[in-house]
Amino acid sequence: MIELADIDKTYGVGDVTTQVLKGISFCVEKGEYVAIMGASGTGKTTLMNLVGLLDKPTAGQYRLEDNDVVTLDDEALSHLRNRKIGFVFQQFHLLDRANALRNVMLPLIYADRYPEDAEDRAKKALEAVGLADRMHYNPNKLSGGQQQRVAIARALINDPAIILADEPTGNLDSKSGIEILAIFKRLHKQGRIIIVITHDNNVAEHADRIIVLKDGQIAEDKPIMQPRDAETELKELNNKEGQS
Repeated sequence: MIELADIDKTYGVGDVTTQVLKGISFCVEKGEYVAIMGASGTGKTTLMNLVGLLDKPTAGQYRLEDNDVVTLDDEALSHLRNRKIGFVFQQFHLLDRANALRNVMLPLIYADRYPEDAEDRAKKALEAVGLADRMHYNPNKLSGGQQQRVAIARALINDPAIILADEPTGNLDSKSGIEILAIFKRLHKQGRIIIVITHDNNVAEHADRIIVLKDGQIAEDKPIMQPRDAETELKELNNKEGQS
């Protein structure tokens, strides 16, 4: 579904340029769960922006399903991005003055046609992440983990085939982080592609495959034979809390 070939990304003009990505090539098939790892400055976020159609490569080929992404104009990219991709970031990017329900509905404003069932769809998305009882709360009344779940519900509102998450547990405590990873596991079981950008091995080991970047290149691309199961870890943690 995702195919990158010899992708380069360079910033700057003239003699003052910085090449961030150098010959990146990999494919992601439907239903894969992939973690992209690397130290700060290795190009992880730049790569996510390219995969997520927020930016274009300087050179190379990128195909998303049957679309030659490199040749598309901004309007076509925006349309494809809105239909196919949901984003989850380390910073939740929620509107403080809007409740959870309204925050989840935001992407529908940019749809080709505002759906009549927008509110029902937002409610179902919040139910899917366990926040049916918090849909009328503003972000400042929610914990960090709950805010991230609102952000995931917002990413789901257009039923995307791909979820891109950039350090999704970076601002959360350990239990909240496991709760978020358990949601990703459930979304993966539904057949969605999950791509998580992370520097944390504990997060990456929940994926089926890890791609390691170093100096703008792929240093390693390996399958995980026994991925960690966040849902099981969460049950164990809840049992321990119940016994204490």
